[in-house]
Amino acid sequence: QVQLVESGGGMVQAGGSLRLSCAVSGRTLSTYPMAWFRRVPGKEREFVAAITSGGVGTYYAGSVRGRFTVSRDNLKNTVFLQMNALKPEDTAVYYCAAGRGPGRTPSNYDWWGQGTQVTVSS
Repeated sequence: QVQLVESGGGMVQAGGSLRLSCAVSGRTLSTYPMAWFRRVPGKEREFVAAITSGGVGTYYAGSVRGRFTVSRDNLKNTVFLQMNALKPEDTAVYYCAAGRGPGRTPSNYDWWGQGTQVTVSS
């Protein structure tokens, strides 16, 4: 049973930073590409960032490129999303995912965390 648990969400003012973590248990993290998605109520889940299993390749949505950084520590079975220069439109529930990826579509990923809320005030 693979479990993904996100942490690090919260409320921050525009221009601030947050660092999300995703701890993986049940499988060896280094086997899988990982990704972050986000969802706003009433909208589809949106791709944010992805990273290859070895961490060499990273991919970003245009809306976050240059502000967000995805990284991983396979020894600690953890993936991170460093979010800088946050904007109110970044407000969403953020989910980490693992699976066959990397890719920008949710169907590329087999396991999902429960999500963590990020709220950016103006």
